[in-house]
Amino acid sequence: MFKNSHRDTLSRFRVALPLGLTTIRVVLAPLILVWAGNGRAGLPYVFCLILAFVTDYFDGVVARKLDVATATIRRYDSAADVIFYVAALTAVWLVYPEVVVQNWLGIVLVAGLEAIRVTTDFVKFRREASYHMWSAKGWNITLFAALTGLMGFGISGWLFRLPIVVGILTNMEGLAASILLPSWTHDVPTIFHAYRIRQRSKR
Repeated sequence: MFKNSHRDTLSRFRVALPLGLTTIRVVLAPLILVWAGNGRAGLPYVFCLILAFVTDYFDGVVARKLDVATATIRRYDSAADVIFYVAALTAVWLVYPEVVVQNWLGIVLVAGLEAIRVTTDFVKFRREASYHMWSAKGWNITLFAALTGLMGFGISGWLFRLPIVVGILTNMEGLAASILLPSWTHDVPTIFHAYRIRQRSKR
């Protein structure tokens, strides 16, 4: 009985650790909006970005290391990313609305492709995708750099436009993967992996 109790406790801890890391980003989302509400950002915003970036990396690593990278955990990870970055970009509008206006077309393209991709996922799979593609990781890196540069140091220009370009390419790859995949699958690194999964399903 003691062994079973110990095993259950250990199992709950293994699941709770990556979930806790992911939840940090959900908690940070309203905080950065509060800090940006006065029209300024600065170091508190940058600190939140760093913490979000670090937890975004390690929650997946920990989940795989502890062998608990289930579909539910990976979907929660994706949802937390969306919540945090929507809040982060809303904060940009609050502090630097002129930068958003200057780049409105690219932002609309990214948002439109994201909406099309999500709609495609729900129509085809009845739930959102959770691919965690390598291109999406690159998008996160460029977003981190752009938001840090702008909100921390007032730098925009090409640094802010870069994640828009990468975001368009990333969403196009995700949409192509959703079209190719015969059924819902999580953790699909690239479009080539999606193609191989499709080919295997035909055998």
